[in-house]
Amino acid sequence: MAKKFNVNGVCRPDLHYMVDLSSRLAAIKEMVEEGAYFTINKARQYGKTTILRALAHFLQEEYVVVSLDFQRMSSLSFQDEQKFVASFSEELLYAVKDFPQEIEKRLCAYAEGTARLNSLQSLFRVLSLWCAGTEKPIVLIIDEVDTATNNQVFVDFLAQLRAAYLSRDLTPTFQSVILAGVYNIQNMKRKLREDEEHKQNSPWNIAADFDVEMSFSTEDISSMLREYEQDYHTGMDIQKMAGLLYDYTSGYPFLVSRLCKLMDEKLAGTKEFPSEQSVWTKQGFLEAVKLLLAEKNSLFDSLIGKLNDYPDLKRMVYQLLFQGQTITYNADDSATDMLLMFGFVKVEQETLQIANRIFETRLYNYFLSLPEVQNGEMYRLALWNKNQAT
Repeated sequence: MAKKFNVNGVCRPDLHYMVDLSSRLAAIKEMVEEGAYFTINKARQYGKTTILRALAHFLQEEYVVVSLDFQRMSSLSFQDEQKFVASFSEELLYAVKDFPQEIEKRLCAYAEGTARLNSLQSLFRVLSLWCAGTEKPIVLIIDEVDTATNNQVFVDFLAQLRAAYLSRDLTPTFQSVILAGVYNIQNMKRKLREDEEHKQNSPWNIAADFDVEMSFSTEDISSMLREYEQDYHTGMDIQKMAGLLYDYTSGYPFLVSRLCKLMDEKLAGTKEFPSEQSVWTKQGFLEAVKLLLAEKNSLFDSLIGKLNDYPDLKRMVYQLLFQGQTITYNADDSATDMLLMFGFVKVEQETLQIANRIFETRLYNYFLSLPEVQNGEMYRLALWNKNQAT
């Protein structure tokens, strides 16, 4: 089966053109070896699930890797502590096939609701017994932790992980815990309670910094294009094409792969670009940019949805796009934090900038379509500027 550029779900090296993840996996493994508990927080479609799947495979020789996905658990699972313990135990039993007999028996009792007490405290004691009895250290990976947003039981779960981490010199526990999602734990907690004390005292303040770069560099993109070139021999200038892709996307994984996919599957073979050779050019790339900016996709829908959900974010993006306002990065400002978290902006020279040229143009066009913008002088000036640029 011929490989494809993938923008839906997990990327697999046997099926998809993708960047080499080995350096990223080695860096994360080093954190695991150090016993770090940490979060991978990135915007939608940034390759989080792909890196977690690859990491589980990368670690399996030296560790027992338990990969869970909170997306598999229904909202009922987070309703209260007993239901959460039951659902979490059920997911563990599904993910791990070779539990020691006594551990499996205890987890089955939690899952079936027949245990004397379905509490987080008792669950973590069983997990500690499991960690004590394994030959390999255990690494717990939980994807889509955003599913737990607005549920106090998840904060209690984090508190148990924190307690286990702090007493690891006395009581066996997980070697490493990795939580992945869009929201960082502090923002989840803001949704749960508004009191200042709760904001400042996070049950996840044990987390190590995750500094592994998830966006693609020009070299990352070049490596993916070289693999494609080996299959199709288009004669493209790989460095030039990688540079164009990076210049317009700033390495946002979905945008890079989507533009490549549009050139490969939508434009190649058309009247304007009859072959792969003709499409992997600057002209073909710019045509793919036009298609991307005009289409509806889940990433753009998510961005626009966030602007409608959070008026402060909408106001700040408008100021950046239309008023030329310089917004200084402020680590203590919640709106700034959310703009970064959702992928709208990046920080350059201590100021906020729209994350990439694709987002800038798409968001610019979105604001120009709003009635409240069209009724103002700013619209006429912006439209004039757009026409001049065109």
